[in-house]
Amino acid sequence: MADDLKLRLDELTDNPTARVPVCLALDTSGSMMGGEIDELNAAVSTFFRVIREDEMASIAAEIAVVTFGEKATKVLDFAGVERQRVPIFSADGYTPMGQAVNMCLDMLEQAKRVYSEMGVDYFQPWLVLMTDGEPTDDITVAVQRCQKMVTSRKLTVFPIAIGKDANLSKLGQFSPRLKPIRIEATELKRFFSWLSKSVNAVSLSNPGDTQSAGLGETAFKKMSVDWETAFNS
Repeated sequence: MADDLKLRLDELTDNPTARVPVCLALDTSGSMMGGEIDELNAAVSTFFRVIREDEMASIAAEIAVVTFGEKATKVLDFAGVERQRVPIFSADGYTPMGQAVNMCLDMLEQAKRVYSEMGVDYFQPWLVLMTDGEPTDDITVAVQRCQKMVTSRKLTVFPIAIGKDANLSKLGQFSPRLKPIRIEATELKRFFSWLSKSVNAVSLSNPGDTQSAGLGETAFKKMSVDWETAFNS
């Protein structure tokens, strides 16, 4: 733990570039077993590869990953993508979405404290919340925290429903500004490609700018129209 912290602080000292913190909260419950978990693994692997290949995004992006299946699990904490190992997911268990989102928000708060202590600027954090079902735990506190942060422009939530069985109503509670989009599992790679391009766009802007804070939200709204049209056609 002490070695990890030293690496983290050294990383921020050596590379004081403004950070783009992105937390992935990914459903790995039993209903994702089979083709869906395979598609998710391939898509996340592509996401990391594209980020690493981009000169600016590779030094600005910090990715964290939390899964929710048997339990909420911190798979990756925030760090530079160059020293992170791409996770491989397996599907099992229920859908403790509330626990996972609370874990993500706690990790984001800790990351922001470290940025501030080290004098490193950061862009508005993004939370990607992805599920093919609905929560099996109490989401009240997690929803309240998300809504408060989104309303005060301290967080952007991208709510992603995988397939026809995902509960849009429950998912939408986490995101008062952006409606959930419903996509097929086979479109996950396309979504993460969009996400990597959006991270790059933000990394090229200036922290604190009104325009940069809304880049992800604006792009998501535009993309959602195309996706909903394709899904319902």
